[in-house]
Amino acid sequence: MALSPLNQRRWRNFRRNGRAFWSLIIFSILFGLSLFAEFIANDKPILVKYRGEFYTPIFNFYPETEFGGDFQTEAIYRDPEVQCLIDSGGLESCFDDPEGIIDEIKSGSFQADGFERGWTVWPLIPYSYNTSVDRPGAAPLPPNGQNLLGTDDTKRDVLARVIYGFRLSILFTLVVTGVASLIGIFAGAIQGFFGGWLDLIFQRIIEIWSATPSLYVIIIMFAILGRSFWLLVALMILFGWTGLVGVVRAEFLRARNLEYVRAARALGVGNMTIMFRHMLPNAMVATLTFMPFIVTGTIGGLASLDFLGFGLPSSAPSLGELTLQAKQNLQAPWLAFTAFFTFAIMLSLLVFIFEGVRDAFDPRKTFS
Repeated sequence: MALSPLNQRRWRNFRRNGRAFWSLIIFSILFGLSLFAEFIANDKPILVKYRGEFYTPIFNFYPETEFGGDFQTEAIYRDPEVQCLIDSGGLESCFDDPEGIIDEIKSGSFQADGFERGWTVWPLIPYSYNTSVDRPGAAPLPPNGQNLLGTDDTKRDVLARVIYGFRLSILFTLVVTGVASLIGIFAGAIQGFFGGWLDLIFQRIIEIWSATPSLYVIIIMFAILGRSFWLLVALMILFGWTGLVGVVRAEFLRARNLEYVRAARALGVGNMTIMFRHMLPNAMVATLTFMPFIVTGTIGGLASLDFLGFGLPSSAPSLGELTLQAKQNLQAPWLAFTAFFTFAIMLSLLVFIFEGVRDAFDPRKTFS
């Protein structure tokens, strides 16, 4: 679908803002890669060939018995016995000396009756966000060729947790910011357009609601219902929708008596059409001005709750929890540097993007 002339002008203005445009490209690449985190960092193979058949462990559950093992539980693919069973086609000699047979298969010198070589395709990082790394030494372990960003205090790969945590933070922010902004814009538009007693009563309700200690409510709800991703999303939306009400209300109060609004009313145009087709686009510049603060505030709020221990479940890949580990393990500076640069890059890119969107919607802004 072709863009309207107005949106084409906005897109040209955005592209001419080099900082915003390149931030969008970099952020899109990083976020796009994080969406496929299971293919990049996982303790399960992407693809397995065993006795001529193909298996996809990252999507499906396969018991160890599927590959000639003894247990009905899910196969531990990094276990030498399981690797040997897959590579040799399920030979029973794998139970005696799996590592020796694997070495012989790799060197091409292995010969046995019924031998049918299989193979596995592993992700670039052979660890998921909750995988314990098999390395000697006391955790947290420093970076090396096996763990490029080291491990945390429970020997989990930091790079894998950053990839999963980046995706989780962005998805959380998009959901919370999107829903909360829609509610706030709608509430502010209703207040500003109709005014009068509706506006007065609504303002008193918002003042009372904004004074509610959200952190205490979140702590109480988690104590009753337990920590979960969607509960935290709902609570953040519940207390975050008031952020845009004031600015949208002010823009609608200013615009509701302008000539084009009066003309639309005289022509019999419905209130909703006037509000969201004619008035809202003119209020978008002021609205988008506050969007970077809402986005960064949502990310910061999630990180703060995780840092305090009242955020996502402890099993979730959390950047805030990584920051807490950096505080508790000052002898492991790689944790602090990783947390700092992850937040700095993520927040900077988002701020630059939304600044470019704001300027693109402003008719007074042009870029050479």
